[in-house]
Amino acid sequence: MIRSGMTTLSEKPFCVTDKPMTNEIPENEPRIIAFDEADDNARLDKALVRHCPELSRTRLQSLIAEGAIKRIADGSVLTNAKHKVKAGDEISLIMPALKPALPQGEDIPLDIPYEDDDLIVINKPAGLVVHPGNGNETGTLVNALIAHCGDSLSGVGGEARPGIVHRIDKDTSGLLVVAKHDRAHQGLAAQFAAHDLTRAYLAFVWGAPSMPKGTVDARIARSQHNRTKMTIVKGETGRHAVTHYAIQKRYGPPHEPVASLVECRLETGRTHQIRVHMTHIGHPLIADAVYGRGLLKKRKGLTEDAADYIADLGRQALHAAELGFVHPISGETLHFSAPLPTELAQLATYLAATPVS
Repeated sequence: MIRSGMTTLSEKPFCVTDKPMTNEIPENEPRIIAFDEADDNARLDKALVRHCPELSRTRLQSLIAEGAIKRIADGSVLTNAKHKVKAGDEISLIMPALKPALPQGEDIPLDIPYEDDDLIVINKPAGLVVHPGNGNETGTLVNALIAHCGDSLSGVGGEARPGIVHRIDKDTSGLLVVAKHDRAHQGLAAQFAAHDLTRAYLAFVWGAPSMPKGTVDARIARSQHNRTKMTIVKGETGRHAVTHYAIQKRYGPPHEPVASLVECRLETGRTHQIRVHMTHIGHPLIADAVYGRGLLKKRKGLTEDAADYIADLGRQALHAAELGFVHPISGETLHFSAPLPTELAQLATYLAATPVS
């Protein structure tokens, strides 16, 4: 186990199962499963979830389709996930060898506050894309993790790849957690789905909200006019999104701040949520080329040095500063914090020089 910069808050059990087990079924070694009364007349995939909680139902359905399940009594291969099992049936599950990850490992330096056999926490720099995609097939966090973790990746979804539970934008810095195997991925994903974790960001925004703290509750959907952007929508369309904010510092005249540092705590985690919500209440992020384009010229009161620095910053002023969750295997509550990166700490210095009158 590798620990660095980690604070344990408490112990709160949150595990996929209380049964002791390995994190993954060994490759090519049959696991014999005997179905009991609790499984009688259940679908094969649902019954297997009960006996193999370290594997997701989706993963088990894939294994069924691949012919990994064999009935002991007659040697027949069960390939239908809807097959109804009977109490007393016995099957063997043979886990195939992991498929090589499609992305290739690359030797990219990583800032790692915490790592163990189940997961890894990364303090991502701005400019690093999390996952390969169109235009970013290489040089991503996933490429870096494949190289760094090596054989410690037990695999997610049948591939020797890291399990990305959540992402932060390319030009946002800060903390994110990644699973090394299916069981950890399941446990983390469940916490994200239930919003049962802590995520706090520091954002430098133009102006300052009128109240020292507040909540933005506004649904978000992809823009119909620009598919690279998200937008606020009314009614029941879009996805529910809630951001709680609190002003940490104001820069410039007290009656009309030029900018402010705002802590944003996520209740939900939608694409571009903080950037869209802060723009929605009239305070877009500084240097946000998508949602705050052109605003620099409208800001009076900045020093010339600050204006020049912001013009060249090259990233939105947003940092994932805090991450807390329950370890999906041990049940230990973990909490991490990451200070502002150098370029945002320098931005704070320039903004602090803004005249107050």
